[in-house]
Amino acid sequence: MRVLVTGASGFLGRAVATAVVAAGHEVVTFQRRPSGVPGTEDRLGSLTDPAAVARAADRMDAVIHLAAKVSLAGDPADFDTVNVGGTRRLLDTATDAGASRFVYVSSPSVAHAGASIVGAGAEPADPARARGHYARTKAEAELLVLAADSPAMRVVAVRPHLVWGPGDPQLVARIVDRARAGRLPLVGRGAALIDSTYVDNAASAVVAALERVDEVHGRPYVVTNGEPRPVAELIAGMCRAAGVRPPAWHVPAGMARTAGSLVEAAWRIRPGADEPPMTRFLAEQLSTAHWFDQRQTRGDLRWQPAVTLDEGFRRLADHYRAARSG
Repeated sequence: MRVLVTGASGFLGRAVATAVVAAGHEVVTFQRRPSGVPGTEDRLGSLTDPAAVARAADRMDAVIHLAAKVSLAGDPADFDTVNVGGTRRLLDTATDAGASRFVYVSSPSVAHAGASIVGAGAEPADPARARGHYARTKAEAELLVLAADSPAMRVVAVRPHLVWGPGDPQLVARIVDRARAGRLPLVGRGAALIDSTYVDNAASAVVAALERVDEVHGRPYVVTNGEPRPVAELIAGMCRAAGVRPPAWHVPAGMARTAGSLVEAAWRIRPGADEPPMTRFLAEQLSTAHWFDQRQTRGDLRWQPAVTLDEGFRRLADHYRAARSG
């Protein structure tokens, strides 16, 4: 197939584009800067530019859509413009251009209202209860994508959970940087069980959804490694791989939620240069369980994660060793 991958300059997008090439498909990428993915053709532009989107979607058989505004804070209108408006524009344009497959890369946060998630499947996206502008707009976009499912355009939503691996500039880098600076507490006791997804596994699941879309269209699927670990253990594994002492100090969960709410309020008035150090959503994520039943995902997609968490930690450690020696 001739496949358009949006957001291929990002961490997961780059892995997905690489995996689609490896699966034997012809790949065109679309984002604001070059992807750097070997074997692909870059078409640069923004989801907010109708002409650029039309150029990107021209003569595509399928679309994998990852591009999004991802942040814990920011102007709500920006999230709406990119995550909802941009997704609608891309879906409509690709349909008009003759594409017949659309894989929307979503997030489990679209169905998370703040309570613990214990062994759940892919519950329906719920914008009204989603926590934060990112989750809300991803939920709205997922609903509009799934509503467009038809014989002419078969769509599927894939929700990888907490994707990480070597070169991750978000989850791993922030954990390591804050732990190194002594600014990373454990929220609560650090005992909440949390699923995560090694980046290669997330990418292979997206490719599986692309290739199985005739059988699985119209549905959302949560993707994880299926190895829930206590949040303290997960954070410690990333820190040790980077050669950094894991956090040992704790903040009560209620205090972290309150602090997160206050930080969010301050950020709305005067945004910082980086992500806020704590938000209510982040405090909830670090103090409540969220792990998922993977049986339907694996059965329907005919997919299994190839890299275990322990192997992922070994690869992450190799990455940091190579960076130090280089």
